[in-house]
Amino acid sequence: MKGSSITNLVFAIALVVLAGMLMAHFGVFGRANTSSNGVLAPTLSGEALAGQAVFEANCASCHGVNGVGTNKGPPLVHDIYNPGHHSDAAFHRAVRNGVQQHHWPYGNMPAQTQVSEADVAKILSYVRDLQEVNGIRYRPHRM
Repeated sequence: MKGSSITNLVFAIALVVLAGMLMAHFGVFGRANTSSNGVLAPTLSGEALAGQAVFEANCASCHGVNGVGTNKGPPLVHDIYNPGHHSDAAFHRAVRNGVQQHHWPYGNMPAQTQVSEADVAKILSYVRDLQEVNGIRYRPHRM
């Protein structure tokens, strides 16, 4: 009976530790939450929160909720868009001038003239936060 109690106690402690690790990984403690589309979404504040609203209004219809992409546009939460391959300046140019199809089969992206440079900075803050929490970080681009 005594051995069984110790086994139960060890099992209970292991469950508590596992639950804590899962909660920390999935952001229950404020780091990030898993969205319905499987992308970790950071807890946002300030410019990134404002960027999320601008993104949802202007970008999500093609680039998807949380930047996961759709059948109309590529995912921005993808390593190809890491800051070493697509700089912040590249995002500004894409919004201002549009983009010819090059990485993906979605066709050309038209200029988004309704989005101001200030709003692009907010969107970038949001996208970079999404990328960071999903493990997408700066890597130098090599040809």
